[in-house]
Amino acid sequence: MFIPASLKTVSSALTAALVLGVLLATPAQAQRRGKTSAANADGSLATAPAAPGRPARLQPMFGGLSPAQATQIIGEAQLKAIAASFASTAEASTFFTNKGYEYLRENQPDTAVYRFNLAWLLDPKNAEAYRGMGIVASSEPTPDAAIGLLTKGLALSPSSAVLMSDLGTSHLIRYNQTKKKKDLTTGIELLQRATAAEPTNAVAWQELARGYFYQEKYAEAWAAVHKGQALSPTSLDFNLVSDLLAKQPDPQGTFK
Repeated sequence: MFIPASLKTVSSALTAALVLGVLLATPAQAQRRGKTSAANADGSLATAPAAPGRPARLQPMFGGLSPAQATQIIGEAQLKAIAASFASTAEASTFFTNKGYEYLRENQPDTAVYRFNLAWLLDPKNAEAYRGMGIVASSEPTPDAAIGLLTKGLALSPSSAVLMSDLGTSHLIRYNQTKKKKDLTTGIELLQRATAAEPTNAVAWQELARGYFYQEKYAEAWAAVHKGQALSPTSLDFNLVSDLLAKQPDPQGTFK
């Protein structure tokens, strides 16, 4: 799961679906392993304390700092010097977002998150910067931080199918941990919106299939599995296929 579908899919969230391709990257594939990280008014994450012994610059949003606090770590003069190499701060932010995804593809998450942090500092309204940080955060034991970051990204880019897919997958991951039905409902709604907005998103179809499986809607789950498979055979989640076979035979007879 490490490529922007502009650039999920990094799930199974936001993840075995995270490294399916940075453009396919979704948090589920990076994690598949309960409260959402809230954001303070200044933009910092209320529930994202810095990890002990880990430099702030190697944590999403510098460990939950506000832009002003994070700028002190980089240095205002240094940040201005970086921005001066580009026509605008928005262009600079896009450049570092793309570099972040490149490093994710190369399995260098520390280098990637620092680039996403720079992208965020240069343009706090860059939705892809939040998505990139969310993908990195999806490697944590719980999806709380990833959900917080992806939620902020989707708020900035509400029509982004990949952000819907990543966030939906992350909610399903949390549902699998906590069994809170709100996460299941939210996850499925987001994935339905993602597949409607981008019907060719194979990973989103597989994640939606898992959501239907959790709801015990096995026929709908099989239909979604086959839609995803038809678009990209590599999107298949064989663990899900095995789980489905234990509940209901494949109506198409492809899997036995």
